[in-house]
Amino acid sequence: QVQLVESGGGLVQAGGSLRISCAASGRTFSSYTMAWFRQAPGKEREFVGNINWSGPGTYYADSVKGRFTVSRDNAKNTLYLQMNSLKPEDTAVYYCAARYRGLDYRMGSYDYWGQGTQVTVSS
Repeated sequence: QVQLVESGGGLVQAGGSLRISCAASGRTFSSYTMAWFRQAPGKEREFVGNINWSGPGTYYADSVKGRFTVSRDNAKNTLYLQMNSLKPEDTAVYYCAARYRGLDYRMGSYDYWGQGTQVTVSS
């Protein structure tokens, strides 16, 4: 089992920055590919970005590429999402997720999920 707890969400103005975190406990964090997803009101949950379990490889949705950065600190069992140049359309609940090894962007391939943290971007 892997337990995930997100934190750091909040209200930010358009053009601003915010970093959210995901603390993991349980199994060996470094063995898990970690991802961020988000869900806006009335919309389906969508992939934001992920980071490979075995190295620094990261992948992003086109909508956030160049603005968001996914990183991890295996010593702290923590995943991060640095969000810059935020837009009102980035408003959503952000979820972190984990899957044992293997890189994938599909929501159904992730076994463990956090409870989410709200990010609101005002115009």
